[in-house]
Amino acid sequence: MKHTTTLFVILFSIAIHSLAQENTLKFTEGTKSPSATLQDVSWISGSWKGEAFGGITEEIWSPPLGDSMMFAYKLVADNKVVFYELGGIRQIDDTLIFQLKHFGNDFKGWEEKDETIDAKLVKIEKNRVYFDQFTFEKINENEINIYVIVEDNGKSEEIKFNYKRE
Repeated sequence: MKHTTTLFVILFSIAIHSLAQENTLKFTEGTKSPSATLQDVSWISGSWKGEAFGGITEEIWSPPLGDSMMFAYKLVADNKVVFYELGGIRQIDDTLIFQLKHFGNDFKGWEEKDETIDAKLVKIEKNRVYFDQFTFEKINENEINIYVIVEDNGKSEEIKFNYKRE
C-alpha cells in the first residue's frame, strides 16, 4: 500500500507541472469508433524504455497476432518494482480498443477480477493513434511518446511518457 500512496503523490506532483491536455482526445459517447486494423498501429510493437514518476519505465509490445497486440509495463523506482500493467490493443470487428489492468509489485490486481480499463478508438492518423484519453505518437523508428490523462482528487492532467527503443 505504501507504493500505491507514493505513486499517487508522484502522479499528482507531475500532473501539476504537466502541459495542458493538447495531445489526448476524449471519446464521445453515442459516436462510433473509426475503422482501423492492427496493421495501422503495428509500429507500436517493440521494447521501449523511458523515465517517469522518479524511476525507469519499460513497455514491451508484441506485434499483431491473433487479433491483438499485447503489452507489459513496469515502473521501477529505487531499484524496486512499484507497479505493473498488462493489456493490449484488440481488433474488434472493424475497429480497435485499448485495454489494460494494473497490478501491484506483488502482482495483486488493482481492478476487480473481471474489470479492465477500456479506451475506445477516437481517431487514427499516420503517426498518431488516439484512444479515449490515451495517445500513441510515433516520433521515428526508435522513439515514441505516449500521452495519458491521469485523474487525481477530481483533477485530470495529461502526462507525457517518452520512450526509446531498446
